[in-house]
Amino acid sequence: MPRTLITSAIPYINGIKHLGNLVGSQLPADLYARWCRLRGHEVLFLCATDEHGTPAELAAAKAGKPVAEYCAEMWAVQRDLAEGFRLSFDHFGRSSSPQNHRLTQHFAGKLHENGLIEERTERQVYSHADGRFLPDRYVEGTCPNCGYERARGDQCENCTKQLDPTDLIDPRSAISGSTDLEQRETKHLYLLQSKLRDELDAWIDAQTDWPILTTSIAKKWLHDGDGLQDRGITRDLDWGIPVKRGTEDWPGMEGKVFYVWFDAPIEYIACAAEWVDAGKGTDWERWWRTDRGAEDVRYVQFMGKDNVPFHTLGFPATIIGSGEPWKRVDYLKAFNYLNYDGGQFSTSQGRGVFMDQALSILPADYWRWWLLSHAPESNDSEFTWEDFQRSVNKDLADVLGNFASRVTKFCRSKFGEEVPSGGAPGEAERALAERIDAGLARYAAHMDAIEVRKAAAELRGLWVMGNEYLQEAAPWAVFKTDPERAAMQIRTALNLLRLHAAISAPFIPDACEAILAALKLERAHMPAGADEALAALPPGHAFAVPENLFRKIEDAERADWETRFAGTRT
Repeated sequence: MPRTLITSAIPYINGIKHLGNLVGSQLPADLYARWCRLRGHEVLFLCATDEHGTPAELAAAKAGKPVAEYCAEMWAVQRDLAEGFRLSFDHFGRSSSPQNHRLTQHFAGKLHENGLIEERTERQVYSHADGRFLPDRYVEGTCPNCGYERARGDQCENCTKQLDPTDLIDPRSAISGSTDLEQRETKHLYLLQSKLRDELDAWIDAQTDWPILTTSIAKKWLHDGDGLQDRGITRDLDWGIPVKRGTEDWPGMEGKVFYVWFDAPIEYIACAAEWVDAGKGTDWERWWRTDRGAEDVRYVQFMGKDNVPFHTLGFPATIIGSGEPWKRVDYLKAFNYLNYDGGQFSTSQGRGVFMDQALSILPADYWRWWLLSHAPESNDSEFTWEDFQRSVNKDLADVLGNFASRVTKFCRSKFGEEVPSGGAPGEAERALAERIDAGLARYAAHMDAIEVRKAAAELRGLWVMGNEYLQEAAPWAVFKTDPERAAMQIRTALNLLRLHAAISAPFIPDACEAILAALKLERAHMPAGADEALAALPPGHAFAVPENLFRKIEDAERADWETRFAGTRT
């Protein structure tokens, strides 16, 4: 049995995520996890909340709550929304977990032993009004690269350039808005990534099947300008993982915590330990250590393009630098941005449709289908309400939903609520089987390659085959003169509906579950081919007419949603 480890980029704890966040990591990761399970793989699918750093502190302060309390509440909110979108995590963890504390401090100790951590004195922004140092996101200002006026001190949201707070033009405190700032000296630890540049470069060169988007970003960071730079891994904050080397205190680092981008990727590993400690699994090291069985694991990561440098360079540098046999990623699927109706989705600015809002107006499958079938793979894509309405109505309601309704209702009216017997497949059915085999092969190839949009297009094509077959066979007309042949046609169509439920589940799990329930089935496996698929339901097998799988979106509803979500979420 193939073993597949899947991680999605872990979302920040600071608020509910928008649809762009969802399609940039968690949703395609879930698609692939469901596909691998359907193919018979042993899968471990992990995600967590990213709870440290300035985003958590600022959001908690804004909410008027202690940061630990705020994070616990928001973890539950994000967990529930993930369940609402049917994200099938084996475990949804927390970067603030004791497991991540121990593992982060362990990695720091190993890196220090191997001469890859150095203490440096640096100048950092200090706010007189706030009476404290202002690390990364506590400082806002104008990006020196693109001129964006709301850039953060760690990275510009507009152009994605990595920054230091001291790089910003006209900086101000994100806490008080004060511009009464100065630079003062403070000591921090640096991970000497530059010492690992050649090894990282060779490793990335060896990943010949990675998407161009992934490798181009990694190579740019490795070679542009002065190349890969050493990176600070500590911050002057109260909330985070205390700086230790293993279990020992780190002299001179009292009161400091590890930088969120150091501890957050380590949570992928710690999350597996949480999974075991929660009683959901056993032996997490067989997934993560190549000396404990992980050598036969295929590890696949999903993330937005802004996270690529940290996962192709920063996290691998931590793993390689430890000198221990940790599993490295085998395939990294990166996504471009999903934009919103002529602008950008933005968590910090509250712009776009957010996960809770989406579920309040339509079930998860509607959103899953549109987002995945429009996934921003080769370039940025854009959400518009017109396109969303068109896709839901044409793809889900008119194609799949219509086919399920037509075949089950016609069978009930002429043959009762069981698969009819009689008649043998003819030339039309053999031709249908050939088309299905070809479509299934293309669909499987795209899913295996994680080509999400192409897979969605092939899946829709398989749905279309059902309606085309019914239209060409016309069992309602055949029934008048040859009811045996009409029975065979309907039996073929019912089996095709079962096939649709099996192969569509990674995209639209709730609808497929409803189809299987109507067909009196608990599950449907991936068939070896069309011949098996079209004979899976034997004559006499009972079924029920399913409820309307998908309703159409009316013009008035679309116009209302356009207006409701045109402003900024507060």
